[in-house]
Amino acid sequence: MSKTIKKIGVLTSGGDSPGMNAAIRSVVRTCAYHNIECVGIYRGYQGMIEGDFKEMGPRSVNNIVNKGGTILKSARSKEFMTVEGRKKAHENLVDAGIDALVVIGGDGSFTGAEVFNNEFGYPVMGIPGTIDNDIFGTSHTLGFDTALNTVVDCIDKIRDTASSHNRLFLVEVMGRDAGHIALNAGIGAGAEEILIPEEDLGLERLLESLRRSKASGKSSSIVVIAEGDKIGKNVFELKDYIEENFPEYDIRVSVLGHMQRGGSPSCYDRVLASRLGVKAVESILEGKSNFMVGIINDKVALTPLEQAIKGHSEIDRELLRVSDIMTT
Repeated sequence: MSKTIKKIGVLTSGGDSPGMNAAIRSVVRTCAYHNIECVGIYRGYQGMIEGDFKEMGPRSVNNIVNKGGTILKSARSKEFMTVEGRKKAHENLVDAGIDALVVIGGDGSFTGAEVFNNEFGYPVMGIPGTIDNDIFGTSHTLGFDTALNTVVDCIDKIRDTASSHNRLFLVEVMGRDAGHIALNAGIGAGAEEILIPEEDLGLERLLESLRRSKASGKSSSIVVIAEGDKIGKNVFELKDYIEENFPEYDIRVSVLGHMQRGGSPSCYDRVLASRLGVKAVESILEGKSNFMVGIINDKVALTPLEQAIKGHSEIDRELLRVSDIMTT
């Protein structure tokens, strides 16, 4: 254990995701296990600038492993994007005796951490928390598994009413730049078609798929669409286009929105958060910095923050093929 690290700060930044609280708990208790002080930083980088710190011990994180959201809150900080803002944040950390930082968030949060490390040589370690699963260097981000379960549950309920009224439902899920939620949840919920930004399937293929479904006797259909899919400007424009070609269809749009971010984290996300929190703290104590802690082939692994930020999480080609077969 490095003698220079006596106190570690932890913050959550960017969009919240289920499992963040479990990760905070893991960081705090790992610090306690190694006789290191831990400080919670409220409202992400903005709280760092304002010195919104609170000492945290093992009992301060009781009963949060099962809670969604983040007890440390999260906020966007334009001020942290400036040199002056980051300098103020660094001064606050030094004044508080905080020697290193664990950042739980997505690529934007990691970008801030990397810049901070480069400017001040300040030890940082990242834990990936985003439901989109769009970060390079980990097979799963915190909240992804929970979001999938939420989406599948919603689609199952939507299918009940779709079948009752012979309707076509367009279900939009989160995924501005990545289709992991749409692809996995679409297969899991038995969607008739799945539209994701990585694969430009085109309008004609969608229409052909709907024609096949109708010809095969299906009276209702569900199409799962990632919000970043390029097939139309938005899901409502897509609805209008389909109605022009299939006037006999009764089409409904359901945008699941922020309900995908909420809820109690799944067991998988709780265990993952616990593993990543332990690795983040122990990596700092080993003298490592500027890495993201992730999971690869079910093993905890470190990826340089620069690679995690600039790399691209690839869509699973096997799942794409499975999807094509399942929608036959």
